[in-house]
Amino acid sequence: MTTSPRGPDPLATLGPARLPSPLHEVHDDRFTAYGVRLLLKRDDLIHPRVIGNKWRKLTPHLRAMAADGTGTLVTVGGAYSNHLRAVAAAGDLLSLRTVGLVRGDELARRPLNPSLARCAADGMRLHFVSRSEYRTRHDTAFARAVRERFGPARLVPEGGSDPLAVRECAELGRELAAAHPRPDVVALACGTAGTLAGLAAGLGPEQRALGVPVVRGAALGDAVRRLQDAAFGGRRGRWELAEGFEHGGYGRTPPELLAFAADFADRHGVPVEHQYVAKLLHALVELTRRGAFGHGTVLAAVVTGRPDDPRAPDLDNSTPASGI
Repeated sequence: MTTSPRGPDPLATLGPARLPSPLHEVHDDRFTAYGVRLLLKRDDLIHPRVIGNKWRKLTPHLRAMAADGTGTLVTVGGAYSNHLRAVAAAGDLLSLRTVGLVRGDELARRPLNPSLARCAADGMRLHFVSRSEYRTRHDTAFARAVRERFGPARLVPEGGSDPLAVRECAELGRELAAAHPRPDVVALACGTAGTLAGLAAGLGPEQRALGVPVVRGAALGDAVRRLQDAAFGGRRGRWELAEGFEHGGYGRTPPELLAFAADFADRHGVPVEHQYVAKLLHALVELTRRGAFGHGTVLAAVVTGRPDDPRAPDLDNSTPASGI
């Protein structure tokens, strides 16, 4: 029996992806003083434009679109959404029509911030919706209205978090389960919980995932359980949330957080994105100080994005911790 040859990769025009993403150790006395080793899982280096965990969450949708011939992708997000930026970049590279439904109709009367300006430059059509309408984004009536307005389209949820993306993000856990040194705890910042749900499923039984929410009152624990039920039929892996490190909520970056991010970048040559990664790293410094991680813990932080500033250096000066 013969099999037909595999066809060309429908995502080839995106360019190569750096997978598994690098895992590097950084030496920081705020961790070493407590006997904790800090590793950085550099998902921000996977792809130059479809950045970070967004590559993992979007590529299964993009493959599905190539398979069924859908030419339009519609998604939702806030004014600083890394997800919207990644969707716009992927659409530009693949010549897909992209539409972003942005929370806050008042923003239509203001200049675009750098994140939304980047989306528009990559060809995304931006539509600003009221906050009350945005709260209905999970309803079937919302999806029906989107398709009535924009025609046949693939509707990807906020943050790209759905069962398809969760199953793809389990590969992140498997990469870290096979790493040397093997982290005991893997931490990441959470907005919609899809990456955390997949990460936990892919880790080894002795490892645990730690999510640091960047949104207040988002019920992310319920979201993880719901996403894992839909993706795997039940709970998978060990995970928990470390709340209280939102720094005022999503999109808020107080001066002390910006100073922390700049200091970390200066110490380690790693550009620190402010909405997610800075809050994650700040939380890990504080949790380590409080004794949350025992002496000898190997702690990995997933760097899920890069700064908005296009002048940010593409530095990779930390010490390799493994062959991945």
